[in-house]
Amino acid sequence: MGASSSHTRFAEIRARLEGITPPAGPWAWIYEFLLFGFKQAWACLFGGLLLALLLTTHLFYPAEAGFARYDFLTLSALAIQIGLLALRLETWDEAKVILAFHVVGTVMELFKTAVGSWVYPEPNVLRIAGVPLFSGFMYAAVGSYIARVWRIFDFRFTAYPSRALSAALAVAIYINFFAHHWLPDLRLALFAALTLLFARTRIWFRPWRAERWMPLLLGWLLVALFIWFAENLATFSRAWIYPDQREGWALVHPGKLGAWYLLMYISFVLVAAVHRPRPRTVPPAKGSLASCS
Repeated sequence: MGASSSHTRFAEIRARLEGITPPAGPWAWIYEFLLFGFKQAWACLFGGLLLALLLTTHLFYPAEAGFARYDFLTLSALAIQIGLLALRLETWDEAKVILAFHVVGTVMELFKTAVGSWVYPEPNVLRIAGVPLFSGFMYAAVGSYIARVWRIFDFRFTAYPSRALSAALAVAIYINFFAHHWLPDLRLALFAALTLLFARTRIWFRPWRAERWMPLLLGWLLVALFIWFAENLATFSRAWIYPDQREGWALVHPGKLGAWYLLMYISFVLVAAVHRPRPRTVPPAKGSLASCS
């Protein structure tokens, strides 16, 4: 593919912003923090637009409309996806990741709605069994965010475990999402395996000019917490509801954070299959033979 498939219009904006040099000290720290927030917001573009659609249609979609709200959401999400690609606001590699998430998420939705874990309370036409087609885009929003943030912050890793082991654990977690309805729930054992496998792993990222790092396990927790907040807004908009929300909206149980954490891990491994985790390389010190060669 050409350059347009690997670079977006945002790359040009990012290069200009990264080229600004504010005064050293607190102003530079504030600028880096604001630039970090801007990049995170850009990475959330697909998910943010989708969440805005859910809330706006919940509040303003006409009840007498001849076109179901869920169907409108499906076509709108598809239009957003096409628009992001046409305007070069998203790469084709990211679109491939989103498609994979759509498939994986829809399969899970079909099962979970069948066993009554949650329901989609509104009627519509564009659905498979009890699952409106827009639901796959909500999983895709997670994949879109991870793929974008990986590229924007130029992720590097130290002590990243074997890709085969990490993939096997992701498969085990995905199977447990289904199997725990009949077999013992292995969630605690999966959390333990996840901790053992990634306890030493650091994720390195570049908000501006200096590299920063955090434990990868902590990074997943922060994203899972953000998704839980978004889930509360989505259930408030009745995009879907849990059994305890049938009579009116209630806060999603904090225990769902654990499920989102595990789903966050599956999402990360799917994106890693495209981006391939790269190790952090430390530049040679000035004056060393390597730096003078």
